[in-house]
Amino acid sequence: MTRSAYGLSLGFVFLVFSSCGNSNEPCTLPDSYLEIPVEVRLHRMEQLFFEDLTEEKLTEHLENYPEFSSAMFGNMGFENEAQLKTELLLIHSDSGMQELYEEVAIHFDTVAEIEESLEDAFRGILFHFPEFKVPEVYTFVTGFGTDLIVEEDIIIIGLDYFLPEDHRFQPLELPQYIVKRYTEEHLIPTIVTAISSQFNQTDLGDRTLLAEMIFYGKAYHFAKTILPCTPDEYIIGYEKKEVIGSYANEEMIWGHFIENELLYETNAFEIRRYVGEAPFTDVISPDAPGRIGRWLGWNIVDDYRNNNNLSLSELMQQQDAREIFKLSGYKPR
Repeated sequence: MTRSAYGLSLGFVFLVFSSCGNSNEPCTLPDSYLEIPVEVRLHRMEQLFFEDLTEEKLTEHLENYPEFSSAMFGNMGFENEAQLKTELLLIHSDSGMQELYEEVAIHFDTVAEIEESLEDAFRGILFHFPEFKVPEVYTFVTGFGTDLIVEEDIIIIGLDYFLPEDHRFQPLELPQYIVKRYTEEHLIPTIVTAISSQFNQTDLGDRTLLAEMIFYGKAYHFAKTILPCTPDEYIIGYEKKEVIGSYANEEMIWGHFIENELLYETNAFEIRRYVGEAPFTDVISPDAPGRIGRWLGWNIVDDYRNNNNLSLSELMQQQDAREIFKLSGYKPR
């Protein structure tokens, strides 16, 4: 595929899309999701650790929230609790950190929308996986040190990462193609995709590119099922034009994988080219978005579930990537 071919296809589809417009039909969650009782209340830990913090208050906070303290500070490498307290007092009294906290407090003066969105997401997960345990959810200001911690019992959201993209505080060490995914629209899909790993059974002995594609495909299918009203671009972290362009060029993308016999490739460097973080998949085209193998795996998984009448639970339990591919009947649109 040449650069001009991919670029022309992108431009053509974008013009068609612009002239047709988006569907105005509102999306609503299934009643089966909404009937499940869930209540989420975010613990605003940044308020405790930044407002009038003293050694006595710090000790109290660490003792009162041991789960949060362990997840947030347990891997900071301090020799003892006294050293941890000293460092936390220095960090949270730093003028720059205080300014960052104040900006977060202004922008996130309420987190009601995040709470409501998490409630809807957890309802969807519980509908498909009744054994799911709703985690405690905390917010914090990490100084761009930690964006998200998602574990079975706890979720911590680094709110500073999710300030508006035009805000003067930004995680400068990250490339722009990753920074653009740190928006409030991406927050819940990212959390749900991370939660999918609790249910995403895989064959750890399968080191092929296909196995990687299917793993991510199952994760994105999980997130889209739980969040049916969320546009694909927020699930996978593409721009809308990248989603449109990928579908428009799906046959060429698939042709590249088949012609180069990539599905059963086991070379880690080659695999990273197609599923690793990158601004674009240069071996296909400078216009092809990065992680294109994950997107292709998502399409294969969609077809596998749809063509075999499987529940989400049955899909996530299937470990055999080759079987998923074989029974998917996948063909480019």
